[in-house]
Formats: sequence, structure tokens, C-alpha cells
Amino acid sequence: MVAMAALAARTVPVTVLTGALSLTVLAFAPALGRGAGPLTVDSLPRITYTAHRGGALEVPENSMAGLAAAFVRGSARVLDFDTRMLRDGTLVVLHDATLDRTTTAHGPVAALDRAAWEGVRLRPDASLPGHWPRERPPTVAEVLDRFGGRTVLMLEAKDPRSLTGLARLIRVRGLTRSVLVNSNRPAVAERAHRLGLVTQVWRSARQMRTDRPRRWAAYVDVLDMDHTARDADLLRAVRSGVPHVWAHTVNTPGDRDRVLRLGCDGVITDAPGLLAATSMVAATAPGGGR
Repeated sequence: MVAMAALAARTVPVTVLTGALSLTVLAFAPALGRGAGPLTVDSLPRITYTAHRGGALEVPENSMAGLAAAFVRGSARVLDFDTRMLRDGTLVVLHDATLDRTTTAHGPVAALDRAAWEGVRLRPDASLPGHWPRERPPTVAEVLDRFGGRTVLMLEAKDPRSLTGLARLIRVRGLTRSVLVNSNRPAVAERAHRLGLVTQVWRSARQMRTDRPRRWAAYVDVLDMDHTARDADLLRAVRSGVPHVWAHTVNTPGDRDRVLRLGCDGVITDAPGLLAATSMVAATAPGGGR
């Protein structure tokens, strides 16, 4: 068993993975672009791994410690997190509309202000490997300041009202090509595109049965499709003209290999370490690709 290194001058919990996985992760680690300007979506590899909520089967979801551990391991080129808005407009990192599932507090996130947020503590799942602190969930600004430009970030705007504030945080840091702004709603992506942001739309398997993603190609940069969808629906997305089509939430090598065979060029996963440790099949779409 091998302990993963902690970030220098930061408190990052040590988690335990197999030696084989540790070696694979080191080999997979991306260049950080130090001294060469911020990493952008244009620098992404041909097949992109995204750590969903930081890699929620391996680290505490949407936590600073979890995102830091995922960044150090290097098994995903994109770090994903969810955003919510407090009543005073502060943008914070949390998936649910309520605090109950992932923190020691209770009630709606939108009822808090920044001062109250300081008292919230995450409650890491006991099934996760390693030992993790009960830290405060970060703000969006804190995540952008720590990782922005060092890796590509994907944030889901859970509250569409927050879009203008998110755009301001991203632009002032010079990260408009380094952050994907995700939503389930194509109309939100269209607004984000008009704000000069890189856009992403995720869709469920049920939605994909009637979706016509070709209509979104003018303003969606990444289409994020449910991996359980029918082959025909995934192929329609791949052939839509949207520049990138990724699949979520892909946690097994078999599921990954299927979506790559259908022509997806990325996977969003709760288990980036596991997928990085297993070889990929050739990613050739039926009919000669896109």
C-alpha cells in the first residue's frame, strides 16, 4: 500500500491506494503549465477524464481537500464541482439545495449568508478510503483562486440566477477559457455563451430520447450525456456538431469503453483513479467517427 503525497504547504489528507494505481496515476499526471499561462480547454487531451465532484468515490465530494487530492494525483485533467448561491449572493461549492446530506448542518443553503457559511462543516462519507478533515465547504472564489489556470475546471451552476456572478468571478481572474460552465438547461448555456464563457450542457438518458442537440451546436462547447442512454441517442449527440461529447457518470472500465467506442471523447467519473489505472480500448466511433 502506498500513501499519496500531500500538496506542499497545504493540509491534504493521505489516502491509500494500491501501488499499481499509484504508479499509473504518476504516469498519467498532466503538465501543470507553470510559467506558460493558464491551462485552457484548448489544451485538453484527445480523451479527457473529469473528476466528478472531485472523484466522489475516492474523495469527499465538493471539498477543498478532495479537489486538492484529485489535482495532486493527476488522474483527471478536469476537476468538477457544483455551485450554489447564498442569500447574500456569495457563491459556494455544494451539490444539494440543502445542507443535510453532506454536512453537519441542516436546512436550505439559500437561507445562509457568508457569516453563517463559516460555521458549516462537511461530513465525509465513512466509506471513503483514508482520513479526511471536517472542513468548511469552499466558496467558488476560493476554488478558482487555488486551481484556476493550473488545471481545467468544470462548475455546474445549480442556480441559474448565479450566472452573472459566476461570469464575473471567472473573467476577473482571466479564466474564461479555463472554466467550463455546466447546466442541464440549454437556455442557461446560451446565456453563458453570450457572457463569453465556455459552455457545457448535461442531459439525462430520458431527455436524450427526444433531444436534438444539433440545435445547440452554435453555443454549446461540451455536451455531457448520460452513459446509460441508448446507443442511437449517444450517436446522435456525437454527430451533432457540438465540439466535444462526454459521458457521465462513468465508474467502470466497461462503461467507459462503450462510450468511447460510440465516439465520446471524454468521461466524467467518480472514480478517476480506477479508470486511469485500466487501459482504454481504441476510441473509434461506428461509421468512421464524427
